[in-house]
Amino acid sequence: MNRRVIGIIGAAGYTAGELIRVLLHHPGAELRYLQSESHEGQPIGSVHTDLVYEERVFSRVDLRDVDLLFLCAGHGHATRFMQENAIPDHTRVIDLGNDFRLARDAGEFVYGLPELNREAIRHARRVANPGCFATAIELSLLPLAASGMLGGAISVFGVTGSTGSGQQPTAETHFSHRVQNLSNYKVFTHQHLAEIDETLRHAGCVAGADIAFVPTRGAHARGIIANTVLRGDTPLEQLLEIYRAHYRHHPYTVVCDAPIHMKQVVNTNYCFLHVDKEGDKILVTAVIDNLLKGASGQAVQNMNLMLGLDETAGLSLKASYF
Repeated sequence: MNRRVIGIIGAAGYTAGELIRVLLHHPGAELRYLQSESHEGQPIGSVHTDLVYEERVFSRVDLRDVDLLFLCAGHGHATRFMQENAIPDHTRVIDLGNDFRLARDAGEFVYGLPELNREAIRHARRVANPGCFATAIELSLLPLAASGMLGGAISVFGVTGSTGSGQQPTAETHFSHRVQNLSNYKVFTHQHLAEIDETLRHAGCVAGADIAFVPTRGAHARGIIANTVLRGDTPLEQLLEIYRAHYRHHPYTVVCDAPIHMKQVVNTNYCFLHVDKEGDKILVTAVIDNLLKGASGQAVQNMNLMLGLDETAGLSLKASYF
C-alpha cells in the first residue's frame, strides 16, 4: 500500500495522542510531522510518556510534503491556522475542533459524520470532525430523522469521561473533584446542540429537534453513555428494523439486541446502540469512546475516506474490558 504523509498540528493534546496511537500502526499512513508550539524540539515521549522509546521530536510541518493534515490545536486555533498558512491544493485537512462544524462557519469544510456524509467526505478537501457528544446523540437519532419520525420533546442524559475536558484541569474537571463524584454542566446549553440540530435537519428532520440535554461529568477517564428518551407509537420491532437498515452498511455503528455498556467500546472506534420501548416511551442508548469514535478514531475514518483507503484501515481495535 502506498503510504500517505500525515501531519498533526497541536500534537501534544489528548486527541493528538490518540491519533498518534492509531496512525503509528496504520498500514497506509506515514506520520511524518508532529507540531507543538510549546514543545518544539522536545522528544514526543516527554509529553506522550507512553512513547518514551520514540526518537522523533515535535517539529514544524512542511506542508509541501503533507497529504493530510490534522488540526488538533483547540477551538479557535484552526481558523487562525487556515488564515495564516497557504495550504497546498493536494493537502487535505481535518479539523478536530469546533471552528468549522456549523454551516455559517464551514466554508468548504464538510461535516465529518460518515454515517451521514460518507460520499461527500470521500470527495472533500476539508472536513470538520464532529464533537463527541454530538456523535453519540446524532447516531442515536439519525434513523428516526431520516424516516420522518422525529417530533415532540426529546430528553438526553449523557455521562462523559474526564478526557473530554482536555488536558488542562479546572476546578470542576481535575481528579480530586471528579473521583467518586457526578456533576452536571452546561445543562440545556451544551455547545454540541447546534451541530446536532443542523445534522438532524440535514438528515430529514425539517423542523429540527426539541432536545433537552443534560450532560454529566463522570468519574472515569474515557467513554460516553447517552440515553435519549422520546415518545412514539411505532412498535419496537419496526424501530429495530429501521435502525438496522439505516446502519447496515456502516462498519462502526452497531445495533445491539442486548443492553449495552461503555466498556464494550472503550479504546475502539465503535458506536453501539440499543433501542428499547415501554408503552409510548422509546429509549435509545448509545455508547462511544469520546477520544476515538468521538474524536480521533472518527478522524482517521474520515482520513481513510478522503484518501481513497479502506474505511476501516488502522481501526481494527478491540475494547479493553479489564
